[in-house]
Amino acid sequence: MTVQEGTAMHEAPSSNDALRALKDIAFGSAAGMASKVLEHPFDLTKVRLQAQVLDSTKRFSGPIDCLTKTWKNEGIRGLYRGLPAPVVGAMAENASLFLCYNQLQALIRTSSNHPAGQPLSLGQLAIAAGGAGAVASFLLTPIELVKCKMQVQMLSAGVLAVSGGNTPEIRKLKGPFSILTSVVRTNGVRGLWLGQTGTLLRESGGSAAWFTMNEFVSGLFISRREKAQGLPAYSLSKKDLSPWELALSGACAGIAYNVSLFPADTVKSALQTEEELRPRAPGVPRPTFVGTFLSMYRAQGIRGLYAGLGVTVARSAPSSAMIFLIYDGLNKHFG
Repeated sequence: MTVQEGTAMHEAPSSNDALRALKDIAFGSAAGMASKVLEHPFDLTKVRLQAQVLDSTKRFSGPIDCLTKTWKNEGIRGLYRGLPAPVVGAMAENASLFLCYNQLQALIRTSSNHPAGQPLSLGQLAIAAGGAGAVASFLLTPIELVKCKMQVQMLSAGVLAVSGGNTPEIRKLKGPFSILTSVVRTNGVRGLWLGQTGTLLRESGGSAAWFTMNEFVSGLFISRREKAQGLPAYSLSKKDLSPWELALSGACAGIAYNVSLFPADTVKSALQTEEELRPRAPGVPRPTFVGTFLSMYRAQGIRGLYAGLGVTVARSAPSSAMIFLIYDGLNKHFG
């Protein structure tokens, strides 16, 4: 067995590839769904902080202020606003990521005549992971478009009214299907992929960092166990690691994913929430990815491009740890 067998499944393709693919989809979906429920309030905070970079007046001074005001004005429902879309997105993302990651590894092995008993290099794993992320980005962009619009619509003018008791009342909030139909009606089906450039950059580069960091850290744990037990290299796999080792490997992967190409995600969020927060005058062309990037840099510099990074890293470490712990655990018992 190889070092990376647990998550990467680097052995030569078996006669039961279809079953392996179904397991990747099922295990990835379960891991993604569980992690998204944990991290959603922090993701909402990240999107709202990113969306205000181009605003003349900041609504929130930082992540704690954003969480506090959201709780005060919107309650627990506000913290989980837009949850259905990211849950579906997380299931689609992780299912497609693990499936494509394993299939691309098999392709690399076949095309390079790589020996079945030897693990792929980190560079080869990064290529497979980047390709998997690129595929996942096309599934994710419409889902994230809906999620981001739902997460900031409470900040739009006319959404909050004040009752006689000075208590905010929510009005004119759209659900996910209303947002989908509105986007298609206004911009056509193509409009669902607004922000695709940012999602593609984030997912391809981020996935390469995510998987390779997980493989690297888990490989260190496996090597340590092999040396301690006096075993030759490649005698153990991820199935031999303890839960805390799998979780720590996943946590490191989550940090690497978000730090790698975070500005691309910031620009994507700004593009996808422009209609709600900064409506354009009739006839004004839609901003481009590069144009928005430059506008954000001129507005707040590097700091603006990394708005929300702290809260994102804080939630991504436990979230990613949960993903790999669940996926590798299911793979260990049912793989």
